[in-house]
Amino acid sequence: MTTGLIIFICAVVLLLIVVVVLYNGLVSSRQQVNNAWSQIDVQLRRRYDLIPNLVETVKGYMKFEQETLEKVMQARAAAMDAHGVRQQAQAETALTRALGGLYAVAENYPDLKASQNMLNLQEELASTENKIAYARQFYNDSVMNYNTKRETFPSNMIASMFSFKPRELFEIELPEAREPVKVEFT
Repeated sequence: MTTGLIIFICAVVLLLIVVVVLYNGLVSSRQQVNNAWSQIDVQLRRRYDLIPNLVETVKGYMKFEQETLEKVMQARAAAMDAHGVRQQAQAETALTRALGGLYAVAENYPDLKASQNMLNLQEELASTENKIAYARQFYNDSVMNYNTKRETFPSNMIASMFSFKPRELFEIELPEAREPVKVEFT
């Protein structure tokens, strides 16, 4: 073998190693984004499971507030049926707004505010909201990392060769919806 052939073979092997490392890094980042989205989904499902309990708890106290309760349940159903990051963010914005309306109306019912069941639900919802916020942050950090890898040289060449698509950040659209849901009745 000639020296030129050995150098060529080494260059090809080195190039293949670089391609494999970059490809595997992109796959790893994409999987982290998928995992982060799954974590958001887990926490949102927990939130959706708590909402019927909340509605049932307040239903007995709020006889004349049926429209408010229906808005919450409709927003919950829409959020559960949402697909994709943008649609999920829009549905969560509507659900947050509906829950805010429920909490505002509940302020008018002192017996409801003192109910042990309501206090327990309030605590569970507050905990869930914190977990959702953390999961959203983790997801957005994972998306940023993945998209950065997709766009930086030389991994951008591998990303385009193997059709790695950009991912969307989970963004809440309305400024008031950026605030956490207030679940305190004191």
